[in-house]
Amino acid sequence: MDKVSADCPYPGCFFCVMKEGNPSKRRASILKFFRELPSQDDDGQVLPISGLWNTAMAHPNDPEFIELGIFECMAALIWKGLKNRRWLSHDQNIYIPYYAAHIIGSYTMNMEEFAERAVRAGVIPPLVELLRGRLTWVEQRVAVRALGHLATYPSTFPAVASHGEILELSSQLAMSSLEIVYSHFYQYVDRRLSYHCDLLTRGMGGVEMESRKAEEWASQLQCWSLQLINCFAFKPEFLPTICKPEFLIKLPGMWGGLVNENSPAGIGLLRTICHHKHGRGPVANCPGIIEALCNIARSSDDWQYMAIDCLLWLLQDPSTSHKVMDKAVPALVDLAEISTLGDHKKLGESIVNILQECIQSQGTGRNSVSSRIKEEVEELLNSRQRLKWEKSMPKEDLHIKQAAALVVKLEGNSLFSSGNIAGAASKYSEALALCPMRSKKERVVLYSNRAQCHLLLQQPLSAISDATRALCLHNPVNRHAKSLWRRAQAYDMLGLAKESLLDAILFINECSQSTDPDLSLRQNKVPDYAERLVKKQMRAAWLFREAALKHGAVHCEGADGEMCGQESDDSEWETASESDIGNDGRDEMGDDEFEWKNDFERKEKYDKPPVKGNLVHLCNDIKHGYNLQLTEDEE
Repeated sequence: MDKVSADCPYPGCFFCVMKEGNPSKRRASILKFFRELPSQDDDGQVLPISGLWNTAMAHPNDPEFIELGIFECMAALIWKGLKNRRWLSHDQNIYIPYYAAHIIGSYTMNMEEFAERAVRAGVIPPLVELLRGRLTWVEQRVAVRALGHLATYPSTFPAVASHGEILELSSQLAMSSLEIVYSHFYQYVDRRLSYHCDLLTRGMGGVEMESRKAEEWASQLQCWSLQLINCFAFKPEFLPTICKPEFLIKLPGMWGGLVNENSPAGIGLLRTICHHKHGRGPVANCPGIIEALCNIARSSDDWQYMAIDCLLWLLQDPSTSHKVMDKAVPALVDLAEISTLGDHKKLGESIVNILQECIQSQGTGRNSVSSRIKEEVEELLNSRQRLKWEKSMPKEDLHIKQAAALVVKLEGNSLFSSGNIAGAASKYSEALALCPMRSKKERVVLYSNRAQCHLLLQQPLSAISDATRALCLHNPVNRHAKSLWRRAQAYDMLGLAKESLLDAILFINECSQSTDPDLSLRQNKVPDYAERLVKKQMRAAWLFREAALKHGAVHCEGADGEMCGQESDDSEWETASESDIGNDGRDEMGDDEFEWKNDFERKEKYDKPPVKGNLVHLCNDIKHGYNLQLTEDEE
């Protein structure tokens, strides 16, 4: 540590130490640096801490600093910031507790042995103090992240769990994180702490960038809280603390995992809870949760299988099945023709078998199955029986049935074009009864066309059901553009903004990836009607909307740049049926792909200047991987 660069004015400079060529001297100097740093009050301490932060982020599995005492040093620095406010406010020391907690989290996220060293170094108590909010939400964010990593490993979880307040604190933080960030940072630009702004944007952004990063960090604060709670939820003894009604009812709406794909999000935590018998009871007692689970199960989202698992476990449990059956069975019936979903093989078969067992196991009396539910399951079982019969039918007979179904479908299309929507829906139902079960492509079209009829008849629940069935039958699953669009509109009718938004974004993605020559002129441009629906739902599903309304921000700036709040004007937004394409909401009823014959008529009627900037970024923020490509050039 005595070797100092001739150009460096600071004796014992950490960066000079790191340039030491002799490995033995270098290790001794680093060890001394970590031991002495917490007791020093010199200016410029934040510089080596930020350097350590960069190293921890870039090389989290490197054991060198772990062996030389970095955890002890970081824990001592956090304590110093908590106990010595004079030191904390001096120079740039205000940054140090944040960097110290972040360093602990980075070095413990992959290696269990590092986590064990961190626990022995005493990092948990100072992290808990940050979790309590002793400083600000920015430090809470990195504290809950670090504690979540420590709780992940079997060897270190008991040490985390021994601090009983951690679970309660993280539950409260998951529920309040969005409001905390909104009220303490987002709402009042002129009151933002400068060091918060610098941490969020690394000094590279203005107010708009700060606001966007605040949304991302607020979502991370929530998702890392959920990740920590999820570690506790695997242990049945902690479920009574977790399964409080006020917390459970909010879980389905916690979408933190959209920013952090490794987060379980609210639905992932619900799945962990439902895996245990002691967790299923409280979940089944909250009807709002079951309804939300059904919506997620029908969705095309990454967490769809988690919601399906929850519903199946609830139905298989005799103590909860009668409480959830009326809502869960119709949703699962819609999903029964799905084949494979991610790693879930033969998912449809599992759904059918469980529904059959559930109906057969129900007795009579107060908890007996309603006639409507029985009919839905029996219809499903009959369709399975149809499939078995068709396997033994001569091919000629199947071709006759398929041709008959086509004739009836064309009759339905004709009725639809003439304005007889109810008659068309009836014809599509008749065609579905005729169409062979193995003719999946044709059944996709029939379900999707019938969904459009239900939309125009103002029957959104039926439209969602049919669109979902079409999406389950489609290959690849959940990728049929028309059905995505129709379900997005149906969700819009019901005021389910997030569900509508995800389907609309998936629809846009399908358009952008289409090889249909009719779409070639529209490549990389969002269809105007879809752009309007996405923009509307982004405003309605804005991360801080609830917090903004609660804090009286009537004229708050929404995520898409539109005004939101109690006095915002929705008059510019069309209803779901009006925002459909062509013919006052009645699009061409093509066989499989969208038909774009009326593009130029629609362009003249609907086109507005394309939304710039925010829509591009926020669509990507809301759902990674959809590759939305918006152009600012008119085609």
